[in-house]
Amino acid sequence: MPIPQTIRVNPLDLQKNIAIGVSLPFNSSKVFNSTYSTKDQIKSNLVNLLLTDRGERVMNPEFGADIKKSLFDNITPSGLDILKSKIINAISIFIPEVAITNIEVVSDTDYNTLNITISYFLKISNTPDQITVQFT
Repeated sequence: MPIPQTIRVNPLDLQKNIAIGVSLPFNSSKVFNSTYSTKDQIKSNLVNLLLTDRGERVMNPEFGADIKKSLFDNITPSGLDILKSKIINAISIFIPEVAITNIEVVSDTDYNTLNITISYFLKISNTPDQITVQFT
């Protein structure tokens, strides 16, 4: 007999038509698009964290992952490992609802870009998700 599996749900996800936060990017005619699930809001929070360097956020100068500062450094394997540890540290501090399963950093030295893909799952519901952010 199979064991029933319990799925936990954030109570905010049960209330329909109540916005939880603001989604990124701002690309609508309304400027701000609302998010209505914790999964979507956490994805927006991750993008916001990755795109912010420490010292940029008013009233919270420690917020950020300091990725943009690394764009003009020499891209080496040890530099990519340092970048991954910065990302892991920032997520563990500012978005503890996320458990990271994989971080992939791909650099293109010809165009001086970084593609960062983070695979993770939400701790409350074990829902897997992934984001990719390109830095140019």
